[in-house]
Amino acid sequence: MARILYLTQIEIDHGAVRLLPEECQRIGMKKPLVVTDAGVRAAGVLDLALAALGGVPHAVFDQTPSNPTEAAVRAAVEVYKAHGCDSLIAVGGGSSIDLAKGVAILATHPGELKTYATIEGGSPKISEAVAPLIAVPTTAGTGSEVARGAIVIVDDGRKLGFHSWHLMPKAAILDPELTLGLPPVLTAATGMDAIAHCLETFMAPAVNPPADGIALDGLTRGWAHIERATRDGQDREARWQMMSASMQGAMAFQKGLGCVHSLSHSLGGVNPRLHHGTLNAMFLPAVVMFNAAAESMQRDRRLQRIAHAIGLPGCDSLGTEVAEAIRALNARLGLPSGLRAMGVTEDLFERVIDGAMADHCHKTNPRIATRDDYRAMLAASM
Repeated sequence: MARILYLTQIEIDHGAVRLLPEECQRIGMKKPLVVTDAGVRAAGVLDLALAALGGVPHAVFDQTPSNPTEAAVRAAVEVYKAHGCDSLIAVGGGSSIDLAKGVAILATHPGELKTYATIEGGSPKISEAVAPLIAVPTTAGTGSEVARGAIVIVDDGRKLGFHSWHLMPKAAILDPELTLGLPPVLTAATGMDAIAHCLETFMAPAVNPPADGIALDGLTRGWAHIERATRDGQDREARWQMMSASMQGAMAFQKGLGCVHSLSHSLGGVNPRLHHGTLNAMFLPAVVMFNAAAESMQRDRRLQRIAHAIGLPGCDSLGTEVAEAIRALNARLGLPSGLRAMGVTEDLFERVIDGAMADHCHKTNPRIATRDDYRAMLAASM
């Protein structure tokens, strides 16, 4: 049986942030906590969102770290409770949206955050009591605004996933104008995150034809526009297309992800300073090569369909051709040449493999990786 659920309301348009008061009223949000980070505030993007919010009473938490942590969630919960908030608005990238989802849990549920982690069996413990959330992304990458999950580094250092349909934002407001000032390196890294979502969820073996169609269309849009958006941040059409690709990748990855994310989640937990989207870009070529031999990839001609979406002619060694096309795109975007250029060393491999084997994405890859397989993928990504 295949269960297919797409449950949130999405607004996507230039200037869509103006809809914030209307959405607060529709959802019944009286005093939201606006969750953001210092960079979004410094760039003036938070001011745009707060101006759009108008007279809606609110409080602000602007200390989201680049990789959200349980400690930051607790700090935001303190602000939430101190100001008598009843809801959340996340304004930022995936980190701010994921942190807000952590607050939605911890502000309304007892105990430690890890109690509610997916691999701890915590998903059923997340109830409808969660605080309602509106997500306003300021990057085009994670798609967390239309996802039922969040990734948070808990107190013991693990980077864990939290998944529940109750965590789905009540509204996603996608305004490409909020991304116009995003620097080229972040445009590239977050854009590759969106492309990784579309690619990896399309490779996942679960049966979900709508997700496959959404992922392929998102991949086509993302691949065609990421270089334009990176080269000219004021290209409004490219920004709109990348925001759509990001949203589509997350709509599709309800189907499942795989080894790219198992590895990037784990390595990001070992070294939280590493950017998630950049890690995904580094791991994609090796994982595509590993997945190329999967029965489901061959049976459903998935590599051929991926190649068509990214404009590659048919050939006999599609795994190699797709992997090389990704490496070439990374280079054109100015991303690192590999993990070594990001400061990763081989002595971290066993810790990374430990985390990858336990990650919630491990079992939804088209081929189940062994420790040796992960070791080989890490080595190939250096």
